[in-house]
Amino acid sequence: MSFLFHIGFLEVNWVDLLDISIVAFIIYQLYRLMRGRVAANIFLGILAVYMLYLVVKALKMELLSAVLGQFMGVGLIAILIIFQPDIRKFLMISGKRASFTERFLYWFVGRKENKINVLNMNPIVDTAKFLGASNTGALIVFAKKSDLKFYIESGDLIDAEISKRLLISIFHKNSPLHDGAVIIVGGRIKAARCILPVSEQIDIPARLGLRHRAAIGITEVTDSLVLVVSEETGEVSLAIHGQLINKLSKAELKSKLNHYLYEEEEGQAIKDVEEEVQEI
Repeated sequence: MSFLFHIGFLEVNWVDLLDISIVAFIIYQLYRLMRGRVAANIFLGILAVYMLYLVVKALKMELLSAVLGQFMGVGLIAILIIFQPDIRKFLMISGKRASFTERFLYWFVGRKENKINVLNMNPIVDTAKFLGASNTGALIVFAKKSDLKFYIESGDLIDAEISKRLLISIFHKNSPLHDGAVIIVGGRIKAARCILPVSEQIDIPARLGLRHRAAIGITEVTDSLVLVVSEETGEVSLAIHGQLINKLSKAELKSKLNHYLYEEEEGQAIKDVEEEVQEI
């Protein structure tokens, strides 16, 4: 095999460059997954120790290499224990959308992927503004491609058509169903009082409570879109891809619900969300 160039005693070829590129990409994706959380600092620390181990081993420093080698020997078990929530999150994210193989098969046989039913946004938007005006908290999850069965089963099954009166009655402060999230699948209210995972991001503003953290949390592990109404301020927000878009007017809310619910290109949707968050 021909070598491209030499770096001291190292001989680098095309396979080495490919190997380095793949490892760098994996490390970058893992860092993005944990960015903004305490686990990111632990991950960087473990990575630094491993890089030191490789340098020490290459320089043939036997004693230090043996010490670090023992540390790295139990490092895998430690990583599985420390990063158990992050590993679970990564696996959930990996399986939340159609795989490349599925997309290829759909294209090959000439079929299109199933799309979610187009919702009538008027009752949802009207409900959000009504609840916001009365400072009534609300949490509404819109399912896209992710299977939210686990979260649906944590609440009370309803399976009813969407209506303003029904949503207002669910989130009324004296209603037994108001504490938790409503999940909408396929244009129907599937369940209420559902329990959602809470985000562990450390940079979420202190003024945001558990309702907003739950909205962000479910969008970190699924591709869902979440509408949040603050009980303290009446402010209406949207959560998607682990980000929160605040201070939405009635027109903006309807526009963004349609945009993000039916956005086909996920990469462009994530870019749009990041731009929206930067503008706020």
